[in-house]
Amino acid sequence: MSEDELRACRERVAELDAEAWDRQIESHAADGTLDRLAERSLRDHAQGFSTEL
Repeated sequence: MSEDELRACRERVAELDAEAWDRQIESHAADGTLDRLAERSLRDHAQGFSTEL
């Protein structure tokens, strides 16, 4: 495989990975997973389980 072919292959794999990630985020947004994670994070923060960066 030439360097150009390898670069194109890597770019395509990165695109496919990004598309899969987008589908997963959309699914979690629709099913309430992101809301539950946000609520847990805010609760943990309020209880002092976080530190300032």
